[in-house]
Amino acid sequence: MRENIFKQSVKVSLLIAALLVFTKTITAQRQMEYLNRGVIAIKQTDTKVFVSWRLLGTEGSDVAFNLYRTTGAKTVKLNQQPLLKATCFVDSLVDATKDNTYTAKAIVNNKEEANSKPFVLKANSKPYLSIPLQTPPGYTPNDISVGDVDGDGEYEIILHQTSRGRDNSQAGITNPPIFQCYKLDGTMLWQINLGKNIREGAHYTQFMVYDLDGDGKAEIAMKTADGTIDGVGKVIGDSTKDYVIRDGDRSKIGRILDGPEYFTIFDGLTGAALATTNYLPSRGNLGGWGGKGGNGGNDSYGNRVDRFLACVAYLDGVHPSVVMCRGYYGRTVLAAWDWRGGKLTSRWVFDSKDGNNPFSGQGYHNLTVADVDGDGKDEIVYGSMCVDDNGKGLYTTGLRHGDAVHVTDMDLSHPGLEVFGIHEIEEGTKGPGFAMYDAATGKILWQGDMDKDVGRGMSADIDPRYAGYECWGGSQGLHTAQGDTIGSSPRSTNFRIWWDGDLLTELLDGTRIDKWDYINHKQLPLFNAKDFDCVSNNGTKANPALSADILGDWREEVIYRTTDNNELRIFSTTIPTDFRFYTLMHNPQYRLSIAWQNVGYNQPPYVDYFFGDGMKQPPLPNITIIQPKK
Repeated sequence: MRENIFKQSVKVSLLIAALLVFTKTITAQRQMEYLNRGVIAIKQTDTKVFVSWRLLGTEGSDVAFNLYRTTGAKTVKLNQQPLLKATCFVDSLVDATKDNTYTAKAIVNNKEEANSKPFVLKANSKPYLSIPLQTPPGYTPNDISVGDVDGDGEYEIILHQTSRGRDNSQAGITNPPIFQCYKLDGTMLWQINLGKNIREGAHYTQFMVYDLDGDGKAEIAMKTADGTIDGVGKVIGDSTKDYVIRDGDRSKIGRILDGPEYFTIFDGLTGAALATTNYLPSRGNLGGWGGKGGNGGNDSYGNRVDRFLACVAYLDGVHPSVVMCRGYYGRTVLAAWDWRGGKLTSRWVFDSKDGNNPFSGQGYHNLTVADVDGDGKDEIVYGSMCVDDNGKGLYTTGLRHGDAVHVTDMDLSHPGLEVFGIHEIEEGTKGPGFAMYDAATGKILWQGDMDKDVGRGMSADIDPRYAGYECWGGSQGLHTAQGDTIGSSPRSTNFRIWWDGDLLTELLDGTRIDKWDYINHKQLPLFNAKDFDCVSNNGTKANPALSADILGDWREEVIYRTTDNNELRIFSTTIPTDFRFYTLMHNPQYRLSIAWQNVGYNQPPYVDYFFGDGMKQPPLPNITIIQPKK
């Protein structure tokens, strides 16, 4: 009897412990950056101005707003009743030939917030925000990331300035990668020169911008080397060293296959190096990075060994970690780092070790981060495989290398998140050119374009007649989320963007934003930054410098460089919407997507819920806002 009571007591205790663990898991809140209202006003005519602002991820549907316009010494409230619907407004009673200042203030419990940063719309303003650049001679503005480096609730721009670069498959000497930080008013805060011992190219220099230590201010994380000069002029390592191969084997000219490799955390406000350690993993055997990805080959001249990716992930469900990666055609290594309390520590290292391991050769030219198993912690979807939050391999599909991966809730009939992957099938390898699989288990749901090399593909809700997302890429047209073919597909397979105010997705390619006419199967132009002297980046990849929800309501902004390389232009929609959602930047998966968007072949961001026609109001994210430390 007593033994039975003891056993029951143990069972109850174990159940209580399990419930406590479960409760802790579901209530743990991710640290998320503080953001102000992000007010933006764009002049449409001399008597009409479009204004939008943020709803935060901690605010419910009962939060209303008042909108004010100040002209000279006179301030007027533009709304007669508190604004409870969309966080945008068309001011059609304004004299836009004068300077006007707009302020949006939240009303909570019948009290108006005390402070809200205003937006000053100049009389001579253009339909975009302009950031003048200090571009070094011979350089071109390229990828952008954003982070709040000074804790004022407004994003700063971290810009990768590129000069002569090379693909990993090409020999040739490159110029040093340069990074600059700008405030939205054009003030340049710092410049970091990675030096001659870091090669320039899309697969070499990945940079992560995020508040890694929870002080409310973003840091920068990058691979560095001897001769890197930080934002305050301090040299990392030995500036006299030159490891660039300048003669000998022609296939190795310009490559950097010797010398120390470092990993550095930089202060976001000053660009100063805060901590530097050895990059994990080291090069090791140059011929040990091949395998079965892509064409299944190998090399010893530095192509596969110097394929880098990076991301930020909440591996413990609360604090962000930075993950630096090396290799994807064969051997694949991911190294997770924590930056806490001024100390840089290794969390874990995932290593597939060789080309015969089932986790080898499964990486893409990009990656994504999502909580695929719903435990509150992030996994890294590394193309055709997935690494769990604990650094262990979660699964591999075995579908090998590809060029584009998309993860979100695409199929409403299937629980959880899905992955739509595009695969590079060439030189005798076999397999699907594209496939949809379960993000939690890797189970393949459907596939197509067998044994064909598919270079690009996209997933987005562009046709309301079919539930969930549509997918396309390759030669088989447009597919439903269940894989059924429903007709011809858009030519655009580059980026997607939420722009026009309905719940369908628009198409972003080069400098164009188009709407898919699902009745007549053609693209209808909505916007073209080329009309404003802007160009896209990276040749046929034709991506913007950044596409992200960095201002205003939930619609996304897009940033391009001008043709003379001396300016960035930020474009924001001026189309009214009836829908109201919290800022996408407070959705954890979306925010992390912006951190990795610059990596490899740039890909568009996604939220962790179904966003499309017929969607439900998304639940508020489980986050806690970090107030910046003074």
